Amino acid sequence: MKNRIIEIEHLCKAFRRTTVVNDVTVSFEEGKIHGIIGRNGSGKTVLFKCICGFVPITSGTIRVRGKLVGKDIDIPERMGIIIESPGFLPNYSGFHNLKFLAKLQNTIDAEKIRETIRFVGLDPDDKKHVGKYSMGMRQRLGLAQAIMEDPDILILDEPMNGLDKQGVEEIRACLLQLRAQGKTILLASHNAEDIRVLCDTVCEMDGGVLTPRVV
Repeated sequence: MKNRIIEIEHLCKAFRRTTVVNDVTVSFEEGKIHGIIGRNGSGKTVLFKCICGFVPITSGTIRVRGKLVGKDIDIPERMGIIIESPGFLPNYSGFHNLKFLAKLQNTIDAEKIRETIRFVGLDPDDKKHVGKYSMGMRQRLGLAQAIMEDPDILILDEPMNGLDKQGVEEIRACLLQLRAQGKTILLASHNAEDIRVLCDTVCEMDGGVLTPRVV
């Protein structure tokens, strides 16, 4: 496989005596959408957290752009992440939440934030507090947060949660546009249609074991 942006070899992650990720070896090519399917508790979210450097691995290796996660780097750079429910300040608008987060890196301006919010189908001038958002609106804002600083890798764990049919179609269109821009996307979804429409490769996770599937 050429242009492998993420390379995982013999990855294991155990919590006490329970192995959650079991001897996973897989590579992900850049510029594609890679689907991970599996039931709740199959290990998908923990695998994503390992790739992001959020939890230490028990054994094996993870390389992102050739650098070992946990040794060469703690958390990979230029990576946008949605894992579990996005956390925001409930008493502020979506725009002000993202503006606050953007100050941490100080790499984008207010207009870029507005552009990103519009891209995911929200109104940057909406004064509604995030605490009053629907789950679908929070998911859209989470995607905006993940992409606003122009990462080249996106790690998205169930990004369609809470979206209605139109919302799902709009976010699928966003993801396809991001792929066309050259982004690499790892996508976990329960929805077979998401996987069919979006993904260039598919792996199934069951009991911590990752198995490639023919697309």
